[in-house]
Amino acid sequence: MPAAPSRDGPRVNEDIRVPQVRLIDQDGEMLGVMSARDAIQRAYSVGLDLLEISPNADPPVCKILDFGKFKYEQQKKKNEAKKRQKVIEIKEVKVRPNIDENDYQVKLRAMKSFIEEGDKVKVTLRFRGREMAHQDIGVRVLERIRGDLDGTTKVEQMPKMENRQMVMVLTPR
Repeated sequence: MPAAPSRDGPRVNEDIRVPQVRLIDQDGEMLGVMSARDAIQRAYSVGLDLLEISPNADPPVCKILDFGKFKYEQQKKKNEAKKRQKVIEIKEVKVRPNIDENDYQVKLRAMKSFIEEGDKVKVTLRFRGREMAHQDIGVRVLERIRGDLDGTTKVEQMPKMENRQMVMVLTPR
């Protein structure tokens, strides 16, 4: 069985070094099995290129088409796929154990908007001084956030202590 193409992309014209190929013409008609040399001659006679579509088939499948146009279409598809891709970012929201109700609502709205955009949210609750003795208050704040965002999110990382702060990561459902 012939090896797959070594360079980028499929083999074209003289790069096709197999004795027999299955040929498809520019209109999509199957012309059958013939020698590679005859297939290249047919492609040149209509002013187009011979492109190896399926190199691992037996015999390899080749098609008569305009290689420049083919490369352009491939690039267009690649760019379109890249455009549709969403990069997931991690947004961080910092809260305190004794957070005021208004501040809490503002932070909650920000978290909801991040989740709706498809981003992850890292909630960091920082303890200062004597607040370390009351970690249960911090756990309650994070549990309240989790409860308020329960319908739209799931917890990727449960609340855990890292030095003087408690961290929880939420992801969209």
